[in-house]
Amino acid sequence: MPATSALSEARPLPVRSLGGLDVPALGFGAMVLSPGVYGEVDDARGERALRAALDAGATFIDTSDGYGVDGHNERLVGRALRGRRDEVVVATKFGFRLPEGVEPHPFPVGYAFGELAVNADPAHVRGYAEASLRELGTDRIDLYYPHYPDPRVPFTDTVGAVAELIKAGTVRHLGLSNVTAAQLRAAHAVHPVAAVQVEWSMWRPVEPGLLAAARELGVGIVPWSPLGNGFLTGTVNALEDGDFRHNAPRFDAANLKSNNDRYAPIRAIAAELDITPAQLALAWLLHQDEHTVPIPGSRTPAHIEENLLAARVKLDEEVATRLDAALSEAKVEGGTLL
Repeated sequence: MPATSALSEARPLPVRSLGGLDVPALGFGAMVLSPGVYGEVDDARGERALRAALDAGATFIDTSDGYGVDGHNERLVGRALRGRRDEVVVATKFGFRLPEGVEPHPFPVGYAFGELAVNADPAHVRGYAEASLRELGTDRIDLYYPHYPDPRVPFTDTVGAVAELIKAGTVRHLGLSNVTAAQLRAAHAVHPVAAVQVEWSMWRPVEPGLLAAARELGVGIVPWSPLGNGFLTGTVNALEDGDFRHNAPRFDAANLKSNNDRYAPIRAIAAELDITPAQLALAWLLHQDEHTVPIPGSRTPAHIEENLLAARVKLDEEVATRLDAALSEAKVEGGTLL
C-alpha cells in the first residue's frame, strides 16, 4: 500500500460511470458550505473550498435547493462555476425548498426534529428546476434528483415530471435520492435512472436490496455522508454550538465516545496502511462497487485534497476482509437520519 505522500502525484482522478454519466470517482458534496450545517461559515471560505475541489479534480458537484437558507448553497455553487461550467457535472435536488403557498408534506426522519417538510408534486417540479437554474446561473442541470420521495404523491408521477424536463433539455439525467429498491424499480420503468443517492458509509450499511436493484438496472450509487457526518475522519470528539449534528443520536456525547472507542480498530488499520481514516473510509466505499461515487464535503482545501487522494488507494482483498471483520464488530450506538 503506498504511503499518503506517494499518493499525492498530481494527475486526473479516475473516471466512473453513473448510468452512462461519466464523473470523477469522487465528487464533492457542497452542503457543508452553508451556515447551520457544521456551525458558521462565510461565503468566501465556501468559494475557496469549491475552487479547491474543482482544481483537485472533483468536478462532480452535489447541491440542493434546500441547503442553506433561501437557495444559499446553489447560489454559492453557481458563483464557483462561473467560467468553468463546461468542465463540471452539476447535480442538484428538489422538493426541499418550498415556495410560499406550497403545502409542506411531512417526511419522517430519525433525528431529533422528527420530520422534514417536502413537496414533490409534479405540478411544482418545473418551477423548482427553473429556480435552481437561476440560482446556479446555468442553462442545464446534469443530474436532477427528487430529494425525498413525497409520502403524499405517487412517486412515478414525480419521476414523470423530471422526464419531461429531460425531454425539454433542461435536465440531462434522472437521479433518485433516499429511495427503496421498489421505488427505484418503479422509477426506472418510467425513465432510465442514472444514479441513486443514499446514505452509505462504514457506519451506515446500504440496504442490500437497493444495491442489488441498482446493479441489475445499471444504475450508479452516490453515497451521501460517506464519512459518517465527519465521524469517520477520527477527529470528532465534541460538537460546537450551531452544529446540526446535535440533532443526531449518534453524536450524543455518550454515544459519540462509545462509537469512537468501537471504531478504534478501523483507525488502526488506516495507520498501518499509512493513510488517514477518511481516506480509508472513502477507499472502502470505492472498493464496494465500480459504479459507486462518494461525495465527501469539506470546508478546508487541505482536507479536500486529502480526501480526493482516496481515489488512488487500492485495497487488496486481505485488507478488505479485515475491514469487514472489524466493521462487523463495531456496533454503532444511536440512529441515523433515515
